[in-house]
Amino acid sequence: MTERLPAAEWTQRTDLARFAEALGPGNARWVGGAVRDTLLGEEVKDVDCATPLEPLDVMRRLKRAGIMTVPTGIDHGTVTAVLDGGNVEVTTLRRDVATDGRRATVEYASDWQEDAARRDFTINALFADPQTLEIYDYFGGREDLAKRRVRFIGDARQRIREDHLRILRYYRFQARFGSELDDEAEQACTELASTLKGLSRERVAMELLNLLGLPDPAPTIARMHANGVLQVVLPEATRPTIAVLERLVAAEEAAGIAPHPIRRMAALLPPSPPVAQTVAARLRLSRQQRARLTCAAERVASDTANPQGLAYREGMQGAIDRLLLEGQDTRQLEDWEIPELPLKGGEIVQRGVAKGPEVARMLRQVEARWIEEGFPGRARVEAILAELLTS
Repeated sequence: MTERLPAAEWTQRTDLARFAEALGPGNARWVGGAVRDTLLGEEVKDVDCATPLEPLDVMRRLKRAGIMTVPTGIDHGTVTAVLDGGNVEVTTLRRDVATDGRRATVEYASDWQEDAARRDFTINALFADPQTLEIYDYFGGREDLAKRRVRFIGDARQRIREDHLRILRYYRFQARFGSELDDEAEQACTELASTLKGLSRERVAMELLNLLGLPDPAPTIARMHANGVLQVVLPEATRPTIAVLERLVAAEEAAGIAPHPIRRMAALLPPSPPVAQTVAARLRLSRQQRARLTCAAERVASDTANPQGLAYREGMQGAIDRLLLEGQDTRQLEDWEIPELPLKGGEIVQRGVAKGPEVARMLRQVEARWIEEGFPGRARVEAILAELLTS
């Protein structure tokens, strides 16, 4: 029996219909996440298309239809069609010629099943016809979706040897979709965990952060540790820090605060700024990510005694991270805006203090009292200054 993709908002987009018409009959199929997530009833964010047409032909046909394209990955067979409702990545059918675990040499193909066979998991190798929405499933992906099972296409060990990153992708997809574990996949990831050492740090970081950003990655992280996989990519994580992650996930949910992968990575590390900086450098995190991870690593239990004071010193984001990591209440920060000290250094000079370090020292003293007293208004700040000048 022919199965068709359920009608969804994205399948009814007129710009996608015009795009498929421009490529011509039989020359386009939706593939991957859009098909998978629609079958699961989940929101579709990105639409990808596979085609037997080569990139230059794709660009010519879309240009004739008035659709702009960008050669985002033309060397690998991918161009991006710029559409009003959201861009579409269009990739020519391919077959692997050679792989070394980090990159693949490919050549163009014309057979849909051959292209599906080079993909990682059965649930990611589902195609759908743009006009009829007929589903093409060559490797049992629909059954695996129904069972919430993440299964490699073909031999799991071979697929991992082709691209070592598939180990981390397996755990990420299993955390997102899985309930039934696939024994072959679990064993293959465990046996080949050491191959992750050869991957670029950026690719490892991307997969780790994507995993940590899922609703509850803690059980999967714990299994990765038990299987000896986590130690290869994040050796600083231990059973006690995984327990911190478990508590953090529960605290975020209880507080109604959206998860953040850097906060969760901080949970997996000891509260040590040097360790955080080492991990950030090794994974080549961005400057912003590195600063947030280090701030979270500077947490100490005494910080949580004054959440608003903590937010004033470290910013709202830093304070929330530290409070959640310490298992403390964040409600004092709800609807609270960080105030500005109602006193400037020039006012201290006007009171007779000579310009220089003494002004800065006195400003810090006033600020410390102001924070300690709960950020009182201008009148109290002037009284604090007067007391300090008198003493």
